[in-house]
Amino acid sequence: MGSDDPEGFPADGEGPRRVVRCSDYAIAAKAVSNAEFQRFIDATGYQTDAERFGWSFVFAGCLPEPVREETAERVAGLHWWRRVDGACWQAPEGPGSHLGDRAGHPVVHVSWQDADAYCRWSRTRLPTEAEWEFAARGGLDGQRYPWGNELHPDGAHRCNIWQGSFPDRNTLEDGWFATAPVDAFEPNGFGLYNVCGNVWEWCADWFTPNYHHVTPADDPRYIVPSGSRSMRGGSFLCHYTYCNRYRVAARSSNTPDSSTNHCGFRVVAANP
Repeated sequence: MGSDDPEGFPADGEGPRRVVRCSDYAIAAKAVSNAEFQRFIDATGYQTDAERFGWSFVFAGCLPEPVREETAERVAGLHWWRRVDGACWQAPEGPGSHLGDRAGHPVVHVSWQDADAYCRWSRTRLPTEAEWEFAARGGLDGQRYPWGNELHPDGAHRCNIWQGSFPDRNTLEDGWFATAPVDAFEPNGFGLYNVCGNVWEWCADWFTPNYHHVTPADDPRYIVPSGSRSMRGGSFLCHYTYCNRYRVAARSSNTPDSSTNHCGFRVVAANP
């Protein structure tokens, strides 16, 4: 687990690389889709954090130009993000938007707390970082991506990330501007789809850059509240010049009540 990759981010605590052991577990092949999340909402009437707060973060390029330039609040220091009133899982770009043909895309605008609520309803749980990384590697040892060390083996696109010059020009070479279906691209060696790019995925752990130094080798999980929860996998916004975190060892985090249009989750079967 982990990496000493020179392209990595040491401040994120990606390394040092070490051997860890995970007890048996079963993890979903795909991220939770909008259709699956809709069933949860229909059954429970649950209201997501974005719906309760009345807004969520949306990548500016996903917004119609009038909204992007006139009505959505810019995020200081991150001009490609907008705080959009009314944005939520079923209105991903705010009022007037809808899921349309995205039933099979990953649900977004879900906080860690929303993902945890879904898990409690579905009798599942979020994966630990170690479980997520082991599954994402697909049986390969020490490789940068779920399929090997080359980003485009034989010239093929294997994931949904930013193509071109971030954040102003996306050439769409991989076929997608924002989210892709949960089963897009080839699965890894364990049959998991989109563990690289598409949407960030929440993990069970609290986040610490000292993760590899303070968690045990057997079933590691960081349980000390730190203010942020771990996320893995990168998203459709990742680009090597900005957020080269679509590598399997890469890590990031956000506060557990935060929501964006590039973060979702997948689940693990709850222990009996």
